[in-house]
Amino acid sequence: MRAVLVANPKGGAGKTTLSTNLAGHFANAGQRVTLCDLDRQQSALRWMAFRDPALAPITGYYGGGQTFFALPQETDWAVLDAPAGLQGYKLSDYLRVVDRVLVPIVPSVYDMAASEDFLNSLRQELRGRSGVIGIVAMRVDPRTRAATMLESFLKHFDFPIVAYLRNTQAYVNTAAGGRSIFDTAPSLHRREKESWAGLLQWLNP
Repeated sequence: MRAVLVANPKGGAGKTTLSTNLAGHFANAGQRVTLCDLDRQQSALRWMAFRDPALAPITGYYGGGQTFFALPQETDWAVLDAPAGLQGYKLSDYLRVVDRVLVPIVPSVYDMAASEDFLNSLRQELRGRSGVIGIVAMRVDPRTRAATMLESFLKHFDFPIVAYLRNTQAYVNTAAGGRSIFDTAPSLHRREKESWAGLLQWLNP
């Protein structure tokens, strides 16, 4: 079993979008996947409530109320959708049990400023564990001014950008039916699916 934490202290960074689509990818690849919703709003579980039982199966539960967090063992992948403002002992607790951390960041001055202390905390918490943290640039195309700004911001952290996910209605439209982009026909959302290649390779080196 492997586990990935999707976390950013700022609301609206795209954590649930990233988590649900990642779970959808694993499910459609034939993996047993559990979506652990750690947010009191339980947006990921609301997404699952709309999911057609005929789609690739995903199990899920609310894990935010646990005093000591433990992962389910009867799964191939656990995807942890973290709440905004995650810090302190709860952050340490989750980091203890995961293999990878994905941090979605929208390349705006507000989002990058809100993420700086969190990235420093991750760096401190994960000292001695190299290659654990990956950045996902949300709602941005590579080779744009916004992408360059984010790359410059991340230079002193030395964290790789593992994917650039562009601003598109594909994620909104599929989420409305409890689906991910990976639940659609191969010919649909091809550009979006291709943009995940680097992220998926980073998770499965």
